[in-house]
Order: sequence, then structure tokens, then C-alpha cells
Amino acid sequence: MIKSLLLAIDFTPIVSPIIDVLNAILWPMIAVVGAAGTIYCVILGVRIAKADDQAVREKAKRDLLGAIIGFVLIFVLIIALKLAMPILQDWVKTQI
Repeated sequence: MIKSLLLAIDFTPIVSPIIDVLNAILWPMIAVVGAAGTIYCVILGVRIAKADDQAVREKAKRDLLGAIIGFVLIFVLIIALKLAMPILQDWVKTQI
């Protein structure tokens, strides 16, 4: 009975705006993350170059490595979501 009720409900008006918003946001997110990552990495590079103390230099290197890993991870996840959107849309259509 519940399954037949769910089959009778049209989820397209609910799902469609969510997918449209995600598609509209993903490419600008890549640009924002790329710009912020570049600026932050440049700041950390300047901090490494200006460091007189070895401990400060090592901390800046660790921070730079963490920032690079974090930004690469964010890029990969955003691109994966962008590539997975058509697959998710097809899956939702089969579930409706």
C-alpha cells in the first residue's frame, strides 16, 4: 500500500529545483576554491620565504602541504559531484 502511494507521487517538482541549484553552484565553486587556494598558497609561500627561524619555516611548510592536499581534495570532490550529477539524475528518474 505504501509503495503504491509512493509510486503515485510525482517528485519531479521537488527534485528538479535541487538539481538545478547544484548545477548552477558547482562551476562557480570551482572558481572560488581555486582562487582562495591560490591566494592562500601564495601567502604561505611568502611566509616560508620570510621565515628566519627554522621552526617557523617547518610550520609554514606543513601548513602549505596541508593546504595543497585540502584544495586538491576539494577539487576532486567537486569534479566528482559534477560528473556524477547525470548518473544521479538518471537514478532518481528510475526511482520515481
